[in-house]
Amino acid sequence: MIDYISGKIEELTPTRVVIDNHGIGYSIEISLQTFAALENKTEAKVFIYHHIQSSSDVEMFYGFGDKDERALFELLISVSGVGVNTARVILSSFSADEFRSAILSENVSAIKSVKGIGLKTAQRMILELKDKISKGEGSSSELLFVSDRNALMDEAAAALQMLGFAKANVNKVLQQLISSNPNLKVEDLIKKALQML
Repeated sequence: MIDYISGKIEELTPTRVVIDNHGIGYSIEISLQTFAALENKTEAKVFIYHHIQSSSDVEMFYGFGDKDERALFELLISVSGVGVNTARVILSSFSADEFRSAILSENVSAIKSVKGIGLKTAQRMILELKDKISKGEGSSSELLFVSDRNALMDEAAAALQMLGFAKANVNKVLQQLISSNPNLKVEDLIKKALQML
């Protein structure tokens, strides 16, 4: 089983990255979250989900910027009627934390707003995933102990939203900043976010 692929980024689009690892170019399907994490980088380490389509023997790599996003992807495709492409669209529409929050708060309309997700699928996802997510499934074990980081992010997000920035933009920028430098203090986080917003 391949856990991750690292190497030079040869090609990057919002849905795909090609990583050169010792002369072999791996074509990897990605979400917009992973695209944002890889933008402006020349090298990357991408965590892999190896998908084999049984009906046609087609093999595909789905790549993620961190183990947390991959864990949620694997949980999503365990839901009846949710395939790899739908899971990728969901992870392109929400950050992992935003999606878990939508499931836990039973926010059907937010989940239904994702292209290709109807009312019944949204309800099925909440029914099948709420209990699992509340028990910590669909999270990387590395991220189960980040309550301090989440509190820091919540404080910075509240301040930036009070300054008039949109919640979605704020969350995206803060995620990027915290993942690249988890030791930032709240005031430094806000200053850096203001430069990026």
